[in-house]
Amino acid sequence: MSSMDREEFRRGSLESWQAMAAGWERRRADVDAITAPVRDWLVRELAPEPGETILELAAGPGDMGFAVASQLGDDGLLITSDFSPAMLEVARRRAAELGLRNVDLRLLDALELDLEDDSVDGVICRFGFMLMADPATALSETHRVLRSDGRLVLAVWRGPEQNPWVSIAGRILVERGLMPPPEPGAPGMFTLGSEEHLGSLLDEAGFTDTRFDDVPVRFVYEDVEDFVATSREMGGAFGAAFGSAAPADQAAIVEELRASFVPFTTANGLELPGVALVALAR
Repeated sequence: MSSMDREEFRRGSLESWQAMAAGWERRRADVDAITAPVRDWLVRELAPEPGETILELAAGPGDMGFAVASQLGDDGLLITSDFSPAMLEVARRRAAELGLRNVDLRLLDALELDLEDDSVDGVICRFGFMLMADPATALSETHRVLRSDGRLVLAVWRGPEQNPWVSIAGRILVERGLMPPPEPGAPGMFTLGSEEHLGSLLDEAGFTDTRFDDVPVRFVYEDVEDFVATSREMGGAFGAAFGSAAPADQAAIVEELRASFVPFTTANGLELPGVALVALAR
């Protein structure tokens, strides 16, 4: 991606996250519950210790990093960061609600971190690198700010076959011409979903010791209408594409989703599986 394309993508991404911040705040607890297995893996492998400085990138509402804050003690520091001011305000309100005193909320772009070299002990990023305009640069910046014995924990999504909670809707919208098909290598939900590709980027960034794992999750919805409402609030691409469709087309999309979700229908609603690829890198 050229510098011009990168900046254009960044502007569009920022606009999207600014618009979605309110929806993410309303559904913050649901996201935290669904992704709890990922959070638990990341926090366990990060192994934060009292007095350390931990940086969270693409923090969104902040709950991922806030799970670490209590382990850092009064002498430790959690830097909660996002490039979206609206998202950072969501995290600020959540930190105040939790009464956290060892959290520094900063507006940071992961591609150009305004932090000194060798200044943090650990970095945590849940589902952020894959959506950045230049994940290779972001990983290099991450390595730069880590101390020599520092570590990075991150999560991305595996491929579309393992994540029907998002891939089915994406396929339907692409087939209806409401979304362009994903470009190979472009930022997106599955662009870092293989160990080979993610591992090569980590190697190029300077990490020499990486371990991968898979963590399954389940997305639970009351029904298809709940899925659509949630996706419109929290999924920028889905919300824009679905919103651009005529009412008759929207109704047809809902019915197509309903038919596609039959294998995932339970007595309590819908349970759509997903698999995260998680990594610990030093």
